[in-house]
Amino acid sequence: MIRHDQNIGLKFMQLGMLALALGTFFGVIGGFQFLFPDFLKELLFTKTRPLHVSMVVSWIFLIAVGGIYYYLPKQCNLKLFSNRLASLHFFIFFITGVAILGAYCFGKFGGREYFEFPPILSIPIFISWVIFGFNYFKTVMKDQKPWPVYYWQWGTGIVCFFLTYLESHLYLIPFFRETMVREIIVQWKSYGALTGSWNMLVYGTALYIATRIGGNDKPARSNLSFGLYFLGLVNLILGWAHHAYLVPSETWIRTLAYFVSMTELFIFGKILWDWRLSLDSWRKNKHRIAYRFLFAADIWVFINLTLALAISIPVLNFFTHGTHITVAHAMGSTIGINTMILLASIFYVISEELPEVSFQKNSQHVLTGFWITNISLGIFFVALILAGIAKSMYSDLPFAVMMYNIRPYLIAFTISGVALMLGIWMVLWTAYTKISVVLSASNTTHKKLSAIES
Repeated sequence: MIRHDQNIGLKFMQLGMLALALGTFFGVIGGFQFLFPDFLKELLFTKTRPLHVSMVVSWIFLIAVGGIYYYLPKQCNLKLFSNRLASLHFFIFFITGVAILGAYCFGKFGGREYFEFPPILSIPIFISWVIFGFNYFKTVMKDQKPWPVYYWQWGTGIVCFFLTYLESHLYLIPFFRETMVREIIVQWKSYGALTGSWNMLVYGTALYIATRIGGNDKPARSNLSFGLYFLGLVNLILGWAHHAYLVPSETWIRTLAYFVSMTELFIFGKILWDWRLSLDSWRKNKHRIAYRFLFAADIWVFINLTLALAISIPVLNFFTHGTHITVAHAMGSTIGINTMILLASIFYVISEELPEVSFQKNSQHVLTGFWITNISLGIFFVALILAGIAKSMYSDLPFAVMMYNIRPYLIAFTISGVALMLGIWMVLWTAYTKISVVLSASNTTHKKLSAIES
């Protein structure tokens, strides 16, 4: 049974699942507003888009953080340095999230992409990450053995978040916003590096789960895994540059960024593929839901890698950047790779905490949601690519005419988006209820133990 000091990790996971449910809902609303501009006038696209983006980004961070809080004391045998700091971290995240939702709904903005809320709300987020970072490093420093790669990835993700989060707010200084080119370069750089920071957290989680399902630490201690880690560091520095082809920058930066940014995905995909081939049928079945989601993530790595290689070519990027193709790449990464890994993390926890018998009756429901999610995501992905190609072809036409020409692709995109949302909700419903069962049992046990001690 779960120890009480691990409850905070599961609470982060529950909050993350709520964020994803809301994020997909607002994404569907935004899709309908593309087709019908007068749809839900009270909740304009200028509100639904930041609501969608903020909730999905929150989902990634919340589940990754929740997993770290759960895994360190549970299976790494590292007691958290401070449970109170972890609880404070959760409280700040929750209150700030509610404040951001309120600000968006009332039309209060003031930031930039990803962080479109009033800048004052960035302060508690930064404070909460300082708390998290301090708690994390004080905890893992207790481990005197050579660290597995996921310790390094988690720690690097935390540190890089500090740096990139501060960098993304440089627009508050007049010098950085006085010219459009300077602001674009700074913002694209910071956001690209920010994506790298959460990739560190997510890929670290994937490698951790792989070691546990496989029953050995080899994937987390191999030279290839540490190669992935160091390449990820380089990608944090240079991987953003293909987003800045249209603004003045050094040629060598563009060239190096193109080769670096795609290599990380390839190596990560190879690690997961090799791990999958090493598993016997017993281990696949023991954690069959988590295994399915990790396998799906691996497939999406190679699908998204193919697209990324194409759109990072400068000549092609000139036509595709800013079209729906960029959105397809983002969705392939966010849903196809990151979300699949994080769902694997959740269901790994469930399979560890609950007997197989109690989960078996819900597994078919989850697998149905799994297939609906991935098939609809595939249609969603292709529709966005086709819309992006059409948009680049009709870019010289008036906006209204261009939107009319790409409307069939947007219809397919919206319909598949609805199916995608429903598939994810099916998966989340089972996951949320099962995590609630684990938390309830833990709290009951904790109260009994406290009564006995008293």
